Amino acid sequence: MKRRWRIALLGLAGAAATLLLTIVIGVYWLLQPDRFTATLQAQASAAGLQLHLASPARPTLFPRPALELEGITLNEQDATMPILLAARGRLALPWRTLFGGRTVISRLEIDAPRVDLDALQAWAARLPATDAAHPPQIPRIVTGILISRASVVRGNDILLQNLALETGQLNPGKPFSLDMTGRDAGEDPVQLRLLATPRMRGASMLFENIVLHLSHGASMVLDLRGSARWHGAADASADLAGQLDSADSGRYEVSMRLTPANARDPLLLALKLDGAANHVDLRLPPLQLAGWWSQLGTRGGTPLTMPPGQGHVDADRLDVGGIHVEGLSLDIGKDVPAGTASAAMPPTASP
Repeated sequence: MKRRWRIALLGLAGAAATLLLTIVIGVYWLLQPDRFTATLQAQASAAGLQLHLASPARPTLFPRPALELEGITLNEQDATMPILLAARGRLALPWRTLFGGRTVISRLEIDAPRVDLDALQAWAARLPATDAAHPPQIPRIVTGILISRASVVRGNDILLQNLALETGQLNPGKPFSLDMTGRDAGEDPVQLRLLATPRMRGASMLFENIVLHLSHGASMVLDLRGSARWHGAADASADLAGQLDSADSGRYEVSMRLTPANARDPLLLALKLDGAANHVDLRLPPLQLAGWWSQLGTRGGTPLTMPPGQGHVDADRLDVGGIHVEGLSLDIGKDVPAGTASAAMPPTASP
């Protein structure tokens, strides 16, 4: 009897081991990590990027089919400075994708990514204009994106840290939400909430019913509503309006209008702020402004220049960081529109 039990137990153990081996082989065969890794690298390459993994993608089936990624590096092709470094990531996949369906990501999770703003701006500035034959497409993410313990840096300087970002589903015609919390270099809290409905119209990507809420500690709260359109590269437009509440200078009515680049003009942002005593009317090229801003912290004796753009600023009182200014009137660029507070003032010798 004991011998029969021993043989039965050995048989059950062998069957369990065979079943386990079959499951492992089946998981690898179903998920085909090499196929998905190649797909991700091909999509990155199409955008002028290189994706590297420290080790091959590791498949799992429970609690849902997924690929575990470790040591993620994303950089512009032939560039030495990475745009993104991340300890690990996870791609959740729907079952239909495993059985030969279209490659769709159910959920994207990234842990401890580090994004270099200079490298990101350099890549974005070299993006080619999108032609009608290859319009931008809204990527579909069924259940959303989760990013934890992230940081945004410029070189060795930390701009934002301990970021947590979570989105809802990303699907054309469906409401999309994005929530982000974190802290700046001075440990002040930063919070962003974005609601919008993405749609495709012809070769353009539309974002309708935009609701944007941004707060920085107790000093600033910005609320905007509007819409935007993107056709690729610098062919973008937006129209947003709302209010800015500043602890230092009160409430402002805000208007932001983005006009696309053309053969003569770059991408331009028209910004207007009207408060009780402060007025701002500026036209700024955001891509050139980002480059100018990135040079402020560089060394090497580069002379400080005025920021690119045109416009007028009138401020009875202005507090920026530890700087306090009163009675400021500033003209920037050529063909400057007249400001409300300076209409009766004599013209200056030079702007």
